[in-house]
Amino acid sequence: MSESNSTTTLPKDPHNPERRGTFLWQNARTKDKNTWVKVKFGNGKYAPELRFNPIVSCASILLVAGFVVWCILDAKGAGDSFVAAKTWISNKFTWLYIGSQDVWAVIIIVIYFSKYGRIKLGQDHEEPEYNDISWFTMLFACGVGVGLFFYGVAEPLYHYTGTNRYTADSYSPDNQLAQEAMNVTFYHWGIHGWVVYVVVGLLLGFVSFRKGMPMTMKSCFYPLIGDKIYSWPGDMIDILSVITTLFGVCTSLGLGVVQVNAGMNYINPNIEKSVTNQVTIIWCITLIATISVVSGLGNGIRRISEICFTVGMFVLLAIFFLGEPWYVLNLFTQSIGYYFQWILQLGTHSDAFEMSVPSFGGKDRGRAYEDESTDGPSNWMDMWTIFYWGWWISWSPFVGTFIAKISKGRTIRQFVNGALTAPVLYSFLWMVVFGGTGIQRERSAAGAGLCCPNWNPLILDGTYEIPGKFADEHDGRAMWDIGRSFSGNWDKLCKGNNCNPCSKKILTWFLNRDNETKTLSLDNPETFTDMYQILVATRGRFGQTSQDLSETRLSCFGIDDMWFALMYSFGDVGPFLSGFSMFAIILYFVTSSDSGSLIIDIISANGDQEPPVLQRLFWALVEGGTATALLAAGGTDSLKALQTASVITGLPYTILLCFMCVSLWRALAMELGDIDPFGPDFAFTVLDPFISFKPRLWWNIFKEIFLTPVTLYRVMLKLDSGARGAAILMCCVSLVTWLANVILDLAHYTTGVTGLTALALVFYVFFVTLVSSVRSNVRIAKGIVGNPIEDFFCSFFLYPIVSVQMSETLLGSGTVPLMPRIDPDLLDHKEEEEGETKNLAV
Repeated sequence: MSESNSTTTLPKDPHNPERRGTFLWQNARTKDKNTWVKVKFGNGKYAPELRFNPIVSCASILLVAGFVVWCILDAKGAGDSFVAAKTWISNKFTWLYIGSQDVWAVIIIVIYFSKYGRIKLGQDHEEPEYNDISWFTMLFACGVGVGLFFYGVAEPLYHYTGTNRYTADSYSPDNQLAQEAMNVTFYHWGIHGWVVYVVVGLLLGFVSFRKGMPMTMKSCFYPLIGDKIYSWPGDMIDILSVITTLFGVCTSLGLGVVQVNAGMNYINPNIEKSVTNQVTIIWCITLIATISVVSGLGNGIRRISEICFTVGMFVLLAIFFLGEPWYVLNLFTQSIGYYFQWILQLGTHSDAFEMSVPSFGGKDRGRAYEDESTDGPSNWMDMWTIFYWGWWISWSPFVGTFIAKISKGRTIRQFVNGALTAPVLYSFLWMVVFGGTGIQRERSAAGAGLCCPNWNPLILDGTYEIPGKFADEHDGRAMWDIGRSFSGNWDKLCKGNNCNPCSKKILTWFLNRDNETKTLSLDNPETFTDMYQILVATRGRFGQTSQDLSETRLSCFGIDDMWFALMYSFGDVGPFLSGFSMFAIILYFVTSSDSGSLIIDIISANGDQEPPVLQRLFWALVEGGTATALLAAGGTDSLKALQTASVITGLPYTILLCFMCVSLWRALAMELGDIDPFGPDFAFTVLDPFISFKPRLWWNIFKEIFLTPVTLYRVMLKLDSGARGAAILMCCVSLVTWLANVILDLAHYTTGVTGLTALALVFYVFFVTLVSSVRSNVRIAKGIVGNPIEDFFCSFFLYPIVSVQMSETLLGSGTVPLMPRIDPDLLDHKEEEEGETKNLAV
């Protein structure tokens, strides 16, 4: 290939003009090092075929199958185990979830405003494949799925009326509580959520379209570990990505099917909320999604995404104009300002005090009254923020890959604007329109005297003891006379034979006709027949809903019912809005399912952009089958286990995302020449011993468990032969700290004295700090790319390997190039000449 044809992607090296065009990590036409199974059933153009990575595909299928079998055989045990694991993660790693989201957001913002923002995800001459509108609708429909419908009304209301650190203070103004509820919702659906997709999508789009790497998650780590992505580390990354994506999508399938079933029940009470109906819904959705994913990205997914975004916009605009537009606009403007004012505080809040020890002693100091606590609930962070971050992260390999796939030809700034800025603003608008309207309706209903009774609807609608008999005997009798038949024991009318204050208030009004309690803005029923008619009109929710349904205490409903309760509050168009909303939910449902199936197939097929139809069909059915097996076997217990599993998989992926940020920065720096891609690197990476087993290397590593202080002395003496005294001091101090760590640990396990392990860790930290400082000196002396943080963590977890690494680099074979140099002539080879492809097909 001539130089003129290879300069569109690569900057000219100012130090070595001849190097221009040689910085190619991997190109689609160079030798493929992936592991493949390729089978074609026949010779025709349309003959069925299979192309996949057997390690990634088989391991993923076995792990998912094992999880499903576990949930089927022991649904409750699986649910309990995963909830316990999720709680442990929340207690131990909240700081990691919270802090990492902040770091990722800062990195993306810095890249956006830096010179790197001009780099294209593709060759410089390439233009975007999709127009801006189609591109945005696809990434948005894929990125949020049914979540906006499920939580659009419910989350702001829950934060407004539920128990949290804001409502714990009973003296907090109600308007302030409403604003805090909107702000927390913005936090969960704002920059911190969408930035996860941006990190994955931006890096994957860059390495795939700019550098020719296969579009699979392991390619994101090529700037860090090079060709080692083609061995077990890369397979592990892709396996984790497939499982994480499957659990994340099935979580949304679970939420979506519950809401669709709830909507059907709300519209037609004869349709029960049942596992059978939910399984039926899942397979109807799966069938539609399968047709879409088999049709491909352009014909199926693109058109469905455009349609479902349009349908969602219709519902949003309908509620906007049916409600109070000026209130919504005021709230949107106000909430945007409040969000950016408090983003730093909210983005770093981790409920440290709430999750530790309650504020005992507050009453002694006059900070709280008797029987009152100003503490927020200790499990709120686990229920909300950690759940959200785990859920967003579990979707990141799926959504990030999908966004990367449709973003070829866009610059980094265009990508961030479309995948972060625009979706965040649209999500905010959505939450203000639906959540803000929900809060308004909640407050209006409370002002009308509506509340949340806990009576048993089967009794009040005339089915006490013997169904229908009570209504027949008492039809036409005055309500006060019916009250006498219960001898004043109204608790029999309530769930659990225990009426709450709201129920007593309503029943007093019904049965005693007390003028002082006639505060409800409802028709006054004089007979049982009148009351029965009201119960029918309010769908058995008399007291929490007015007869015409225009006033509704939304907080009385379950999360899955709140959306439809709000729709019905808009008078005659309520049933239409509910039905149309269900149609929109199903479309978003389909978009998430078909996009997820396609991306899982792409990852399991080594980044193949057009995987065979049979594989697309298989993964679409796996999604539906997994959700079905869990629901059919254990109902909500199995579903909760699956939802929690998607959050748990977010923890290892959080660590991977941190490495992706380092990889992204390094890739962009190499692209513009800020880092020499062929500069020096350590003689081997810390992963090399695990990838290729070399007995001599492992023997040296074993010796360094005990001899690292000696190696530090030799390395320092090599760096500066005149600093013998400093080298001796380093050897002695490191030896003392290492011995102290070992002795204290042994003493703890032999004597049982508490606190010795903590002291041992203190000495270990001092020890690895010394090791990392020497590694930093070696790195600087040799001009190796890196930073002190990287040196410390490598030393903390793998100090014997680091010790051998320094010794080999400085005293042995020396440095190696940072990136493998690829001969540009390889680009002229035809694909059929790829002799090193690991093709396992028969």
